[in-house]
Amino acid sequence: MQYFPLFVDTSKLTVLLVGAGDVASRKLELLARTEAVITVIAVDISDEVYKSASQDRITIINREVKSEDITDFDLVYLATADDVLNTKLAAIARERGIWVNVVDNPKQCSFITPSIVDRGRLQIAISTAGAAPIFARELRARLESWLPQSLAPLFDFVASRRNEVQQRLPQFKQRKLFWEHFFRANGDKFDDDTAVHYDNGFQNLSLGGELLLIDDETPASLLPIAAMPLMQKLDQIFSTVELPFALNEFVRRDANRGEIPILSELSELYESGQRCLVYADKDKVAQLKAHFPMAKHLTAGTI
Repeated sequence: MQYFPLFVDTSKLTVLLVGAGDVASRKLELLARTEAVITVIAVDISDEVYKSASQDRITIINREVKSEDITDFDLVYLATADDVLNTKLAAIARERGIWVNVVDNPKQCSFITPSIVDRGRLQIAISTAGAAPIFARELRARLESWLPQSLAPLFDFVASRRNEVQQRLPQFKQRKLFWEHFFRANGDKFDDDTAVHYDNGFQNLSLGGELLLIDDETPASLLPIAAMPLMQKLDQIFSTVELPFALNEFVRRDANRGEIPILSELSELYESGQRCLVYADKDKVAQLKAHFPMAKHLTAGTI
C-alpha cells in the first residue's frame, strides 16, 4: 500500500495553493468545503478564485510566488502551468517538512487527493494511487448514483443522538446492537419515520450470539456475499493458524483474536451474545458443527 488513506481534521489546518487558473480553481472549490485556513498565491487569478475570497478563511495574494512563501503551512498544493517552478517549489516544501501535492504529477507528491463522495458526515475516498484516475472517477459516479443525498441529514440526526444512546445504554454491546437495529429498520432514508425507528431501537435489545465456522480449504473469494455483513459484526476471531490475507480483509479489524478455546468457553461466549468466527481445518470444523448445531458453516457459495 503506497498511499495510506487518512481523514485529517481541517479545523486547525493551514493550506497554501500556488496557482489560480482553472485547475487551481477546481482544487480550491474542494478545499473551500473544509474548515482549513487557505492562502492562494498567483499572478493570474480567475474570477472563480476571486469569488472564493469572500470567505474569511481564504486569502488571495496577487503576485509571483517566492521560495520564502513555502513555510509555516501544513499542506501545499502546486497548480501552476510551469512544471519547472512546480518541481522547484515541491523540493523546497519537502526540505522544510511540509506535505506537498503537485497537481497531475504524482511523482512529485508526498500526498494525493482522492476522488471524494461527499454526503456530509459520510465521506468516501477513492484512489488508484495515481495509476487510473479515470477509473476512480467512474467508481465515484457509481457511488454517487447509489448513495442518496438523504444520508447527510441522516448522519446529522445520528450524531445528535449519540450522547443520549450512550447514557441510556451504558454497555458497548447494547449500543452496537441498538444501532444495528436502527439502521436495519431505517435504511439510508431520512424522513418522518426516522425518529420512530430510533425510539423503537431501544426495544427488545436481546444479545443473541453468533458462531461462524470456516474451514481452511474454503477460499475467501468463494464465500457468499451474504457472509460479508456477518463477518463485519464479529467480536471474536479464533484460529490455530494465521488467517489468509483475503479473509482477513473481510472480517472486522478490531475484533479480538486468539486460539480456539475449549468447547465450554466457546459456549459461554455464544450464550453471552458474542459473535465468533472459528477458522480451522475440516476435522475441527466438523467437531464444532456436531457440538454447535446452530453454528453457520460458511462454504463456497453457501451459509
